[in-house]
Amino acid sequence: MNMTVTPAISSTPNGTTRPQVRIVIVGHVDHGKSTLVGRLLHETGSLPEGKLEMLKTVSARRGMPFEWSFLLDALQTERDQGITIDTTQIRFRTQSRDVVLIDAPGHAEFLRNMITGASQADAAVLIIDALEGVRDQTRRHGYLLHLLGIRQVAVVVNKMDRVDFSAARFAEISAEISAHLIGLGVTPSAVIPISARDGDGVAERTPRIGWYTGPTVVEALDALEPARPLAQLALRLPVQAIYKFDDRRIVAGRIESGHLAAGDEIVIMPAGKVARIKSVEGWPVTPVKEAQTAGRSVGITLDRELFIERGDVIAHVGSSPRDTRRLRARIFWLHDKPLVPGASILVRLGTKETRATVVAIEKAVDPGELSSMETQSIARNHVGEIDISLAQALAADPFTDNPRTGRLVIEVNGRIAGGGLVLAVDSGQRAIPAEIVPVESALRPDERSARYRHGGAVIWLTGLPGSGKSTLARALESRLFGKGGSPVLLDGDTLRAGLNRDLGFIPADRTENIRRLAEVATHLARNGHIAIVAAVSPSAEDRAAARRIADTAFREVYVATPVEVCESRDPKGHYAKARAGALHAFTGIGNDYQPPAASDLTIDTSVCSVTEATDEIERMLARTGILFDELVDLAANI
Repeated sequence: MNMTVTPAISSTPNGTTRPQVRIVIVGHVDHGKSTLVGRLLHETGSLPEGKLEMLKTVSARRGMPFEWSFLLDALQTERDQGITIDTTQIRFRTQSRDVVLIDAPGHAEFLRNMITGASQADAAVLIIDALEGVRDQTRRHGYLLHLLGIRQVAVVVNKMDRVDFSAARFAEISAEISAHLIGLGVTPSAVIPISARDGDGVAERTPRIGWYTGPTVVEALDALEPARPLAQLALRLPVQAIYKFDDRRIVAGRIESGHLAAGDEIVIMPAGKVARIKSVEGWPVTPVKEAQTAGRSVGITLDRELFIERGDVIAHVGSSPRDTRRLRARIFWLHDKPLVPGASILVRLGTKETRATVVAIEKAVDPGELSSMETQSIARNHVGEIDISLAQALAADPFTDNPRTGRLVIEVNGRIAGGGLVLAVDSGQRAIPAEIVPVESALRPDERSARYRHGGAVIWLTGLPGSGKSTLARALESRLFGKGGSPVLLDGDTLRAGLNRDLGFIPADRTENIRRLAEVATHLARNGHIAIVAAVSPSAEDRAAARRIADTAFREVYVATPVEVCESRDPKGHYAKARAGALHAFTGIGNDYQPPAASDLTIDTSVCSVTEATDEIERMLARTGILFDELVDLAANI
């Protein structure tokens, strides 16, 4: 498989530059992709001299009619099977473009390879058989192009000779596929009727398609725009290896985007260590004086000794990727076994591999039907958005910021099981001086759990003021401590009197208040404690952010006491002040509360006692694996 990264601008012999566009060609098996590619090579004069005649001679010797697709069938096994099973890059020229055409497989068995091919493309050609029309696989390919962020798509309706070059049949297919793509947010740049075998519509409009007035395939390719040159994006150099030569420690990798030179101040992510490039090493001449740009494989030395490993990403200070243990991605799933929450997977992003857990699944879609399904799993050949918790921190960008570090591949048992786009990265970018080294606890989580008989957790009690959150939090703290556990109460008002006293109640301050609460609670949970948070936290988005920070340790308890009961209690007098106009933006009167859609537990303190409510929370903690055997004397009731 050719995985060469090619620049968006190429040079001509006279020194001028021509735009270069990478185009993936996709379609259902037997719809004629390879035939079209062979025709394009012929029509653009891109075949080596004598190649066509040689293949015709070989076909005659083998007793079979010549097919244009033979030009691409480099492997004997592919000829024998009659299907293309790999992703091949073919180069040719149109009038104003250098084209790298990526021939991706159309057979359902080889969608894995198509993910690799399409991930490199700036645009796509989607091919459809005029007789068979739009198939499920065609819709899946359209959705996959959308999934991989490809927004330029030219549609080719091939084998028009099989429908007698019917303008009506072409119009029917054009309307159907255009509606499908537009529904995905992709407006096709052209829909073109052709016969790849005979050449109609490939490089010229023949009399048989005289009713068609749009561009030919070659003209449509000539109009596609290359992506923003990778050299103009921020520096991204994934580390592939570290070598020791004489007294030099050389960090090697390929520049995926941006540029670098000796003297640049860089940051190594996800650790956030800062250094300066001492030299750029090359072969056979070293050191290299001139700046190196995207697509170049380089070696660099640094002005200080730092611990660097494969998978780290080197960037310029001030424009680094984000370090994270949590990603949100839109993926296309290929494995026979559906993907479900809690599944263990391997995530590959650049040169980094890490084990990961699927925390949540949303927006599962069958791209063949384009129907969203109310499901907690993603079936084979379906698409969904997932939250992923990573076992190791890595550096990543949202796809919209940098496509080279915003695409991921998922493996299961050593095989590619899916791939897609990074939609969001939890955590902010950071760059810390090399002298700062975060220190981990001397105690392992299992050592703490052996003593406390529970795992670390964040118990997040949310609800209206007066609903009973703090009362329940205190009761739960006493219950767990009395049984030998290590609970810690984090009350929202208490932290606002200290750590968060610089924050007000505007939306941005409320969000920051919740973030700080979540960070402190998560730190406690990672060190084996049970952090019990009592906070109104009215925004569903803020609570979702807290869940992402705490990850699998998060347990949300919705204290769903009715507002009239809360106001009748009014333990702090806030409802009375809000009614009198003395307390603005008060949740429950002056500010809306967004109830959880799916909490781990819902409790109404107007119909159950504090003891009963605490029992329910304790049962939930045992049921979800936080509390261990002898700590839980209620286990028999679960």
